[in-house]
Amino acid sequence: MSRWEPGGEERLRAAAIELFLEFGYENVTVAQIADRAGLTRRTFSRYFADKRDVLFAGSERLPDALAEALRRMDPSVAPYPAMLQALVDVGGVLGERVAEHAAERREIIAGSPELQERGQAKFAAAAAALATALRERGAEPSAAQLFADVGIAIFRRGFEQWTENGREADLASCIRDAAGQLAEAAAGAAYPPSAASSPA
Repeated sequence: MSRWEPGGEERLRAAAIELFLEFGYENVTVAQIADRAGLTRRTFSRYFADKRDVLFAGSERLPDALAEALRRMDPSVAPYPAMLQALVDVGGVLGERVAEHAAERREIIAGSPELQERGQAKFAAAAAALATALRERGAEPSAAQLFADVGIAIFRRGFEQWTENGREADLASCIRDAAGQLAEAAAGAAYPPSAASSPA
């Protein structure tokens, strides 16, 4: 067997996803993944740190990608719309990279508390990076964190719509649509009454 197997990374990823869907993430071992791919555990370790990494490899770059996209926005654009455009820009690039197996990954993660926790940590890091970049654009700290949290919710909803619809539209368009849905819903929402004006 050659030191570097042609297409080894994708063979391992495809094998892992097949096994996760068949038996559940928690019931699959690295050895089984390597065996299904016709490779060795040593080859697996060249591409992935562990079996979770098969699903999350590259996700550690998301926080920096979002923050840098926001920093590239025209300084004259207000923080919130600048953030929305940054989300769309990153979604355009990300959609091309993760299109294959996107729906399967989402299904596997939804069925595993361990993977859901990993996903939450990933998005929390992305929100923190966005909040920092928003403060750099002049947003007040509390507003920056609120915008960032809303932005990540929009990003996640756009991703969900993208996978639910069989990727008929591109990810960037789905993120834009999610932002529009929120804006439309919020436009008709009244502020809750203050404690002082609430009936006794």
